[in-house]
Amino acid sequence: MTPQGPSADVKGRTRRWLRLTDRPDESRRTDRGDRAHGGSGTGARQRAAGNGRGSGTRSRIDPRMSARRTAVIREQGRRRLLAVVIGLAGTAGLVGIWALLQTPLFSARSITVLGNVHETPAQVAAQAGLADHPPLLDVDAGAASTRIEQLPWVRSATVRVSWPDGVHITITEETPRFVASGPGGGWDLLSADGRVLGPSASRPPGLVLLTVPRAPGAAGSHLSSVDGAGLEVATTLPPSFAAQVTGVTVEAAGWVQLSMTTPILVDLGSATELPAKYEDVSSILAAASLHNGDVIDVSIPKAPTVTPG
Repeated sequence: MTPQGPSADVKGRTRRWLRLTDRPDESRRTDRGDRAHGGSGTGARQRAAGNGRGSGTRSRIDPRMSARRTAVIREQGRRRLLAVVIGLAGTAGLVGIWALLQTPLFSARSITVLGNVHETPAQVAAQAGLADHPPLLDVDAGAASTRIEQLPWVRSATVRVSWPDGVHITITEETPRFVASGPGGGWDLLSADGRVLGPSASRPPGLVLLTVPRAPGAAGSHLSSVDGAGLEVATTLPPSFAAQVTGVTVEAAGWVQLSMTTPILVDLGSATELPAKYEDVSSILAAASLHNGDVIDVSIPKAPTVTPG
């Protein structure tokens, strides 16, 4: 053994012993440092290891859940697409139906008119706005009825649409109640409300003649207010002598005179207080002995007079 052998061996063992004795201090220093930062060294390492494991677990997703989520998203997309397709198809269908209903196939090609005597079917159809055979979709039955009722002879009208191409019209015509004659002569038929129905070639029998100071207007018009005084009298005559009245004459001033079958004349004066005047006329006709041409004046109610003819 060389002189340096034992000495070197001792030095080596001494250094190993110092290193072993120094490690607990280092460990303690490390632990103290860890505790200063929030925990023991071992606990910190364990927590770090645990955190690492947790992060790894959370980052992994079950493939089945991922597939299910993808399937749900795809199904929602398909449903939205289906809704859009259905909406577009519905809109296109409505547009197509509307266009089809505007074609001649669904137009007013078959027009039936019932109840007409004086108005021709062509006149009724034209007045209803059906002369050009419009689409049934555009036919307003209420408005068409109103227009038809403006025809002179039509009292009421009913319009009914019948798909695919029919329109049925039923009208009720006026019944002439009076015949009017103006200064120029001739005769015009009148309804009960004074509507001019149209001219007549002769005086119809059985109708009261209404002689007015102004010629009646065109067919469809009504008598003027002055002429209307005679109409008011003609429509309110009492049953006691209405059948004996053959004519009602209206003067320009509005005074009214009755022509009777006897024949006698009755001066009513103005068309006011008619019930009282009618009562006076009834009393005289029932009690007095009258002669042709006599004139009964009841222009002042309750004070009638009789003038011999």
